[in-house]
Amino acid sequence: MTPGPRKFIDSGFVILIVVTLVAGAAVAWRDGWGHVGEVAWHTLGFLGILLPKVLLGLFVAAAIPLLLPRETIASWIGRDSGLKGLAVASLAGVLIPGGPSMSFALAAGFLAAGADLGAAVAYVTSWSLLSLNRILIWELTFLPYDFVALRILLSLPVPIIAGALARALMRRAAA
Repeated sequence: MTPGPRKFIDSGFVILIVVTLVAGAAVAWRDGWGHVGEVAWHTLGFLGILLPKVLLGLFVAAAIPLLLPRETIASWIGRDSGLKGLAVASLAGVLIPGGPSMSFALAAGFLAAGADLGAAVAYVTSWSLLSLNRILIWELTFLPYDFVALRILLSLPVPIIAGALARALMRRAAA
């Protein structure tokens, strides 16, 4: 399943605009329009920090289908890759560092390069639950090691299960 061209203004974008306007009106009602301007200014500053990361992540995602042969990606994490494909995608989620701007962009790139939805779900789920970067830097710094070990142990099967469920749902929808 490769994503096709998307409209700039879709239902998700409209919902986000409505929620933003309602939140802005609520802040203005409670704290005044000056505070709304202050929040907007800080948000633009955050956008200045975030936008380069998102653009680089999207560039990497766009480069994946161009650099890696579709047959290779399909054999490793494609529709017919089986449990091995879900395991490879899950391992990638554990090992590839980066925030959401990189991980979600890579998932989109993998889909465009021949990965199936199940592998993309396994990758993103694994990144969300088992990212080695987050475990080493954040969890083991603040939490007891036995708690972290138990959390990891309980989370290990989740990416494979989520990927298998996504594949099953896609097969059912196709039938």
